Amino acid sequence: MQLPDMNLLVALDALLDEGSVVGAARRMNLSPAAMSRTLTRIREAVGDPILVRAGRGLVPTPKALALRDQVRDVVEQAALLFRSADTVDLGSLRRRFSIRANDFFIGVYGGKLFDTMDRQAPHCELRFVPEGDGDDEALREGRIDLNISNTRPQTPEVKVQNLFSTHFVGLVREDHPLFDEEITAERYAGFSHISMSRRGIARGPIDTALNALGLERRVAVIAPSFHAAMFALPDSDLILQVPKEALLSVRRLGLKLRSFTLPVPLPTLMLTQAWHPRFDKDPAHRWLRETLKACCDETWLAAQPT
Repeated sequence: MQLPDMNLLVALDALLDEGSVVGAARRMNLSPAAMSRTLTRIREAVGDPILVRAGRGLVPTPKALALRDQVRDVVEQAALLFRSADTVDLGSLRRRFSIRANDFFIGVYGGKLFDTMDRQAPHCELRFVPEGDGDDEALREGRIDLNISNTRPQTPEVKVQNLFSTHFVGLVREDHPLFDEEITAERYAGFSHISMSRRGIARGPIDTALNALGLERRVAVIAPSFHAAMFALPDSDLILQVPKEALLSVRRLGLKLRSFTLPVPLPTLMLTQAWHPRFDKDPAHRWLRETLKACCDETWLAAQPT
């Protein structure tokens, strides 16, 4: 079945509304001759003259009068369809958003995002997905909406936006003996450490920095998440490295922990949000990305030392 030319419906709506080829041509930014040719095409498509001469003007035929309301409804619905492509009714939106992130991001930044979503899009659901091992197809296959990470996705078409930068600080119990003297690289390496790794890896950039100084630390515990490791600190002399914004959780929870500047240089990390181009123009997804970025900015500022 061959669909009619939508432009003919728009032109027919203008002709029936104006009752004049000249008036319809002016509305559609066409010449009278072009509109006259369009009227000829409409007559052929409908099988009716549509407008006939009556003195100096044109009058609609009975079929044209019968079609007028239907044509207007179709044109208005089509216009609404294209206009609504860039808008979304958050109050009635029902959608699950899946975000892959580690526990540091969820614990520090997730609350503000949920609170904003609860107020603006109360029927939506926020689902945080644990970080996977080499699962670079999740974005491409649409299984997650956003990937929050400090590493760039391997799939080249994925879109990426910077969220915030962070660096690591040391964290120990309040009365840790590390504070009895100056915190040097030697004393820092002399205590047992917790390594945070979801894959069970003990060594990382800290070990590289210590090795460059001829030092080596002992990793006594490997934990799968930052917050799980933090709760193990009050009962031990273990040392944990955390992104500095994690100290916001320490303050909010009233944990008896104390931070310190690491005595070895570590690179600054840039966290990003990544998404597949299929969602780039989706208004609900765009709202999610913009809201997440705004929430990160607000929480990041609140987490900075006063």
